[in-house]
Amino acid sequence: MRKKILFLVILLILCILASILLGSVPLSPINVLQCLAGLDRDSTTYILVNTVRLPRAAGACLAGMGLAAAGVILQNVMNNSLASPNTIGVNSGAGFAVMLTLMSGPGYTSAVPAAAFMGALITTLIIFGLAYTADSSRTTIILAGITVSSFLNAGINTIKLLDTDITVNLTTFMIGSLSGITFGHLKFPAAAIVTALLLSLLLTRPLNILGLGDDIARSLGLNVTFVRLILLTLSSVLSGCVVSYAGLLSFVGLIVPHICRRLFGNDARYLLPCSALLGACFVLICDILGRVLFAPFELPAGVLMSFVGGPFFLYLLFKKKGGRRVNA
Repeated sequence: MRKKILFLVILLILCILASILLGSVPLSPINVLQCLAGLDRDSTTYILVNTVRLPRAAGACLAGMGLAAAGVILQNVMNNSLASPNTIGVNSGAGFAVMLTLMSGPGYTSAVPAAAFMGALITTLIIFGLAYTADSSRTTIILAGITVSSFLNAGINTIKLLDTDITVNLTTFMIGSLSGITFGHLKFPAAAIVTALLLSLLLTRPLNILGLGDDIARSLGLNVTFVRLILLTLSSVLSGCVVSYAGLLSFVGLIVPHICRRLFGNDARYLLPCSALLGACFVLICDILGRVLFAPFELPAGVLMSFVGGPFFLYLLFKKKGGRRVNA
C-alpha cells in the first residue's frame, strides 16, 4: 500500500511539473527552475511561471483533491456508488449561489466562496431529504439530484440573461475551466479545502461505518444523524470552494473514487487520501491536454472531463455483476 501511495505522490509531482512546462508556450526545465529559485525576475518566463502556470497548477490540484474527496464522502454517506458533486446536483447548487452573489454587485465578489459553500450545503441537504422522504433507493437519490440540478441550472441561465453585467463567462463557468486563476482567487478556497480534507481524514472510521448502512452503524454506537451532517458539511465545503473559482467541473468525484476502490479497496483510511491525490492528477492531466491538443487555442478542462465522465457514468449505470444488472 505504501508503494502505491508513493507512486501517486510521484505521479502528482510529475503532473505539476508538466503543467508548468507545457502549454501554448512550452518552457525549458532549466528556465523554470531558475524562475522557481527567484532568479531572472524581469524575464517573460518568470512572469508566465509565477503569475499563470503556478497558480493554475495549484488550482487544478486543489480542485481535483476537493472534488474527489467530496465524491468519496457522498458515496459512503448516501450508500450510493453513483453519488458525486456533479451527479446529485451539489455543483449546480454552488454555482447558483455564486451567480446570485455576483448579481448583487461587484462589491460582493469576496463573498463568492462562502456563497458557494452555502449553496452546495443547502442543495445536498435538500436532495438528501427528498430521497429519504420518498424512499432510500439509490435510484431515488440520483433522480432527485438530476431534478434539483435541472432547476438550478435553469436559474443560473436566467440570472445571466437578466443581468448581463455579471463578471463571469457563463459558458466557461458551466463547463468548468482553470483559465485565469491567480493566487488571489485561491487564498480562501485553498485554506477551506485543506482544512476540510484534514478533518475528513480524521473521520475515516465513522465514514467506513456509515458505508455499512444505518442500522449497523447505530448498532455500533455511531450517532448517525450527527456524523452524517458533519460529513455532508465537509463535502459541501470541498465542492463549493472548487466551484467558486473553477466553475462546474464534472465527474471528478465520480470517476476517481471508483478507480481508487479498484486499486486500494474500500477502506476510507486509504481511499480518501488516495482519491485526493489521484483526483489532483486527473484534473492536472485534463488541463494540460486542454492547453496542448489545440494550441494556441485552449479547450476548457471541464470539456475533457465530460468526454471521459459521460461514458464512465453509463458504464457504472449499466454494468453487470454475475449476469444481472446492478441496481442503481
